[in-house]
Amino acid sequence: MNIANKISTFRILSVPFFIACLLYYSPQTEYLRIAALVIFILGVISDGLDGFIARKAKLQSKAGLILDPLGDKLLLMSSFIFLSPISRLEFEFPLWVTFIVISRDVIIIIGAIVIYMVKQAIDVHPTKWGKLTTIFQMLSVISVLLQWNLSSFIWWPAVIFTVISGIDYVKRGFKILYGLDNRRIIS
Repeated sequence: MNIANKISTFRILSVPFFIACLLYYSPQTEYLRIAALVIFILGVISDGLDGFIARKAKLQSKAGLILDPLGDKLLLMSSFIFLSPISRLEFEFPLWVTFIVISRDVIIIIGAIVIYMVKQAIDVHPTKWGKLTTIFQMLSVISVLLQWNLSSFIWWPAVIFTVISGIDYVKRGFKILYGLDNRRIIS
């Protein structure tokens, strides 16, 4: 377990605390929204930090290829679910935004499982569309946690990149399955 993997594990372990802050939030417990924001920002920082450390110190591992995207998916999926209409916040994600984000991630996960079952191997690497999607989704979550009334100006690009990257990953997945692409790239 190298340092990059420990950072990814920290991000995964922080998700239940993040969810608890959002579940127990009420206007009377404003500090819980701030705590959720701090936990999320630490998760965002750890996402960049673990990748940077893994590349610079050449600590890339099979565990890291799973832990890093798993941490991202758990943090972002829980964010969109618990910042949707079930939240008690004034500004939240519309249900359709949450549906698009979650649907893309479920499709990617199912696709990765199918590719692994068929090819008996899979490499997990983000594409440029996947990276842009992650950046804008993270910015969207931060804007909602900050309760910016103009959050929609940030989550609209996140939705657009989510759809584009989802289509891109599905196309890549079919190319891999049908042997048209020698790479095994899913994220």
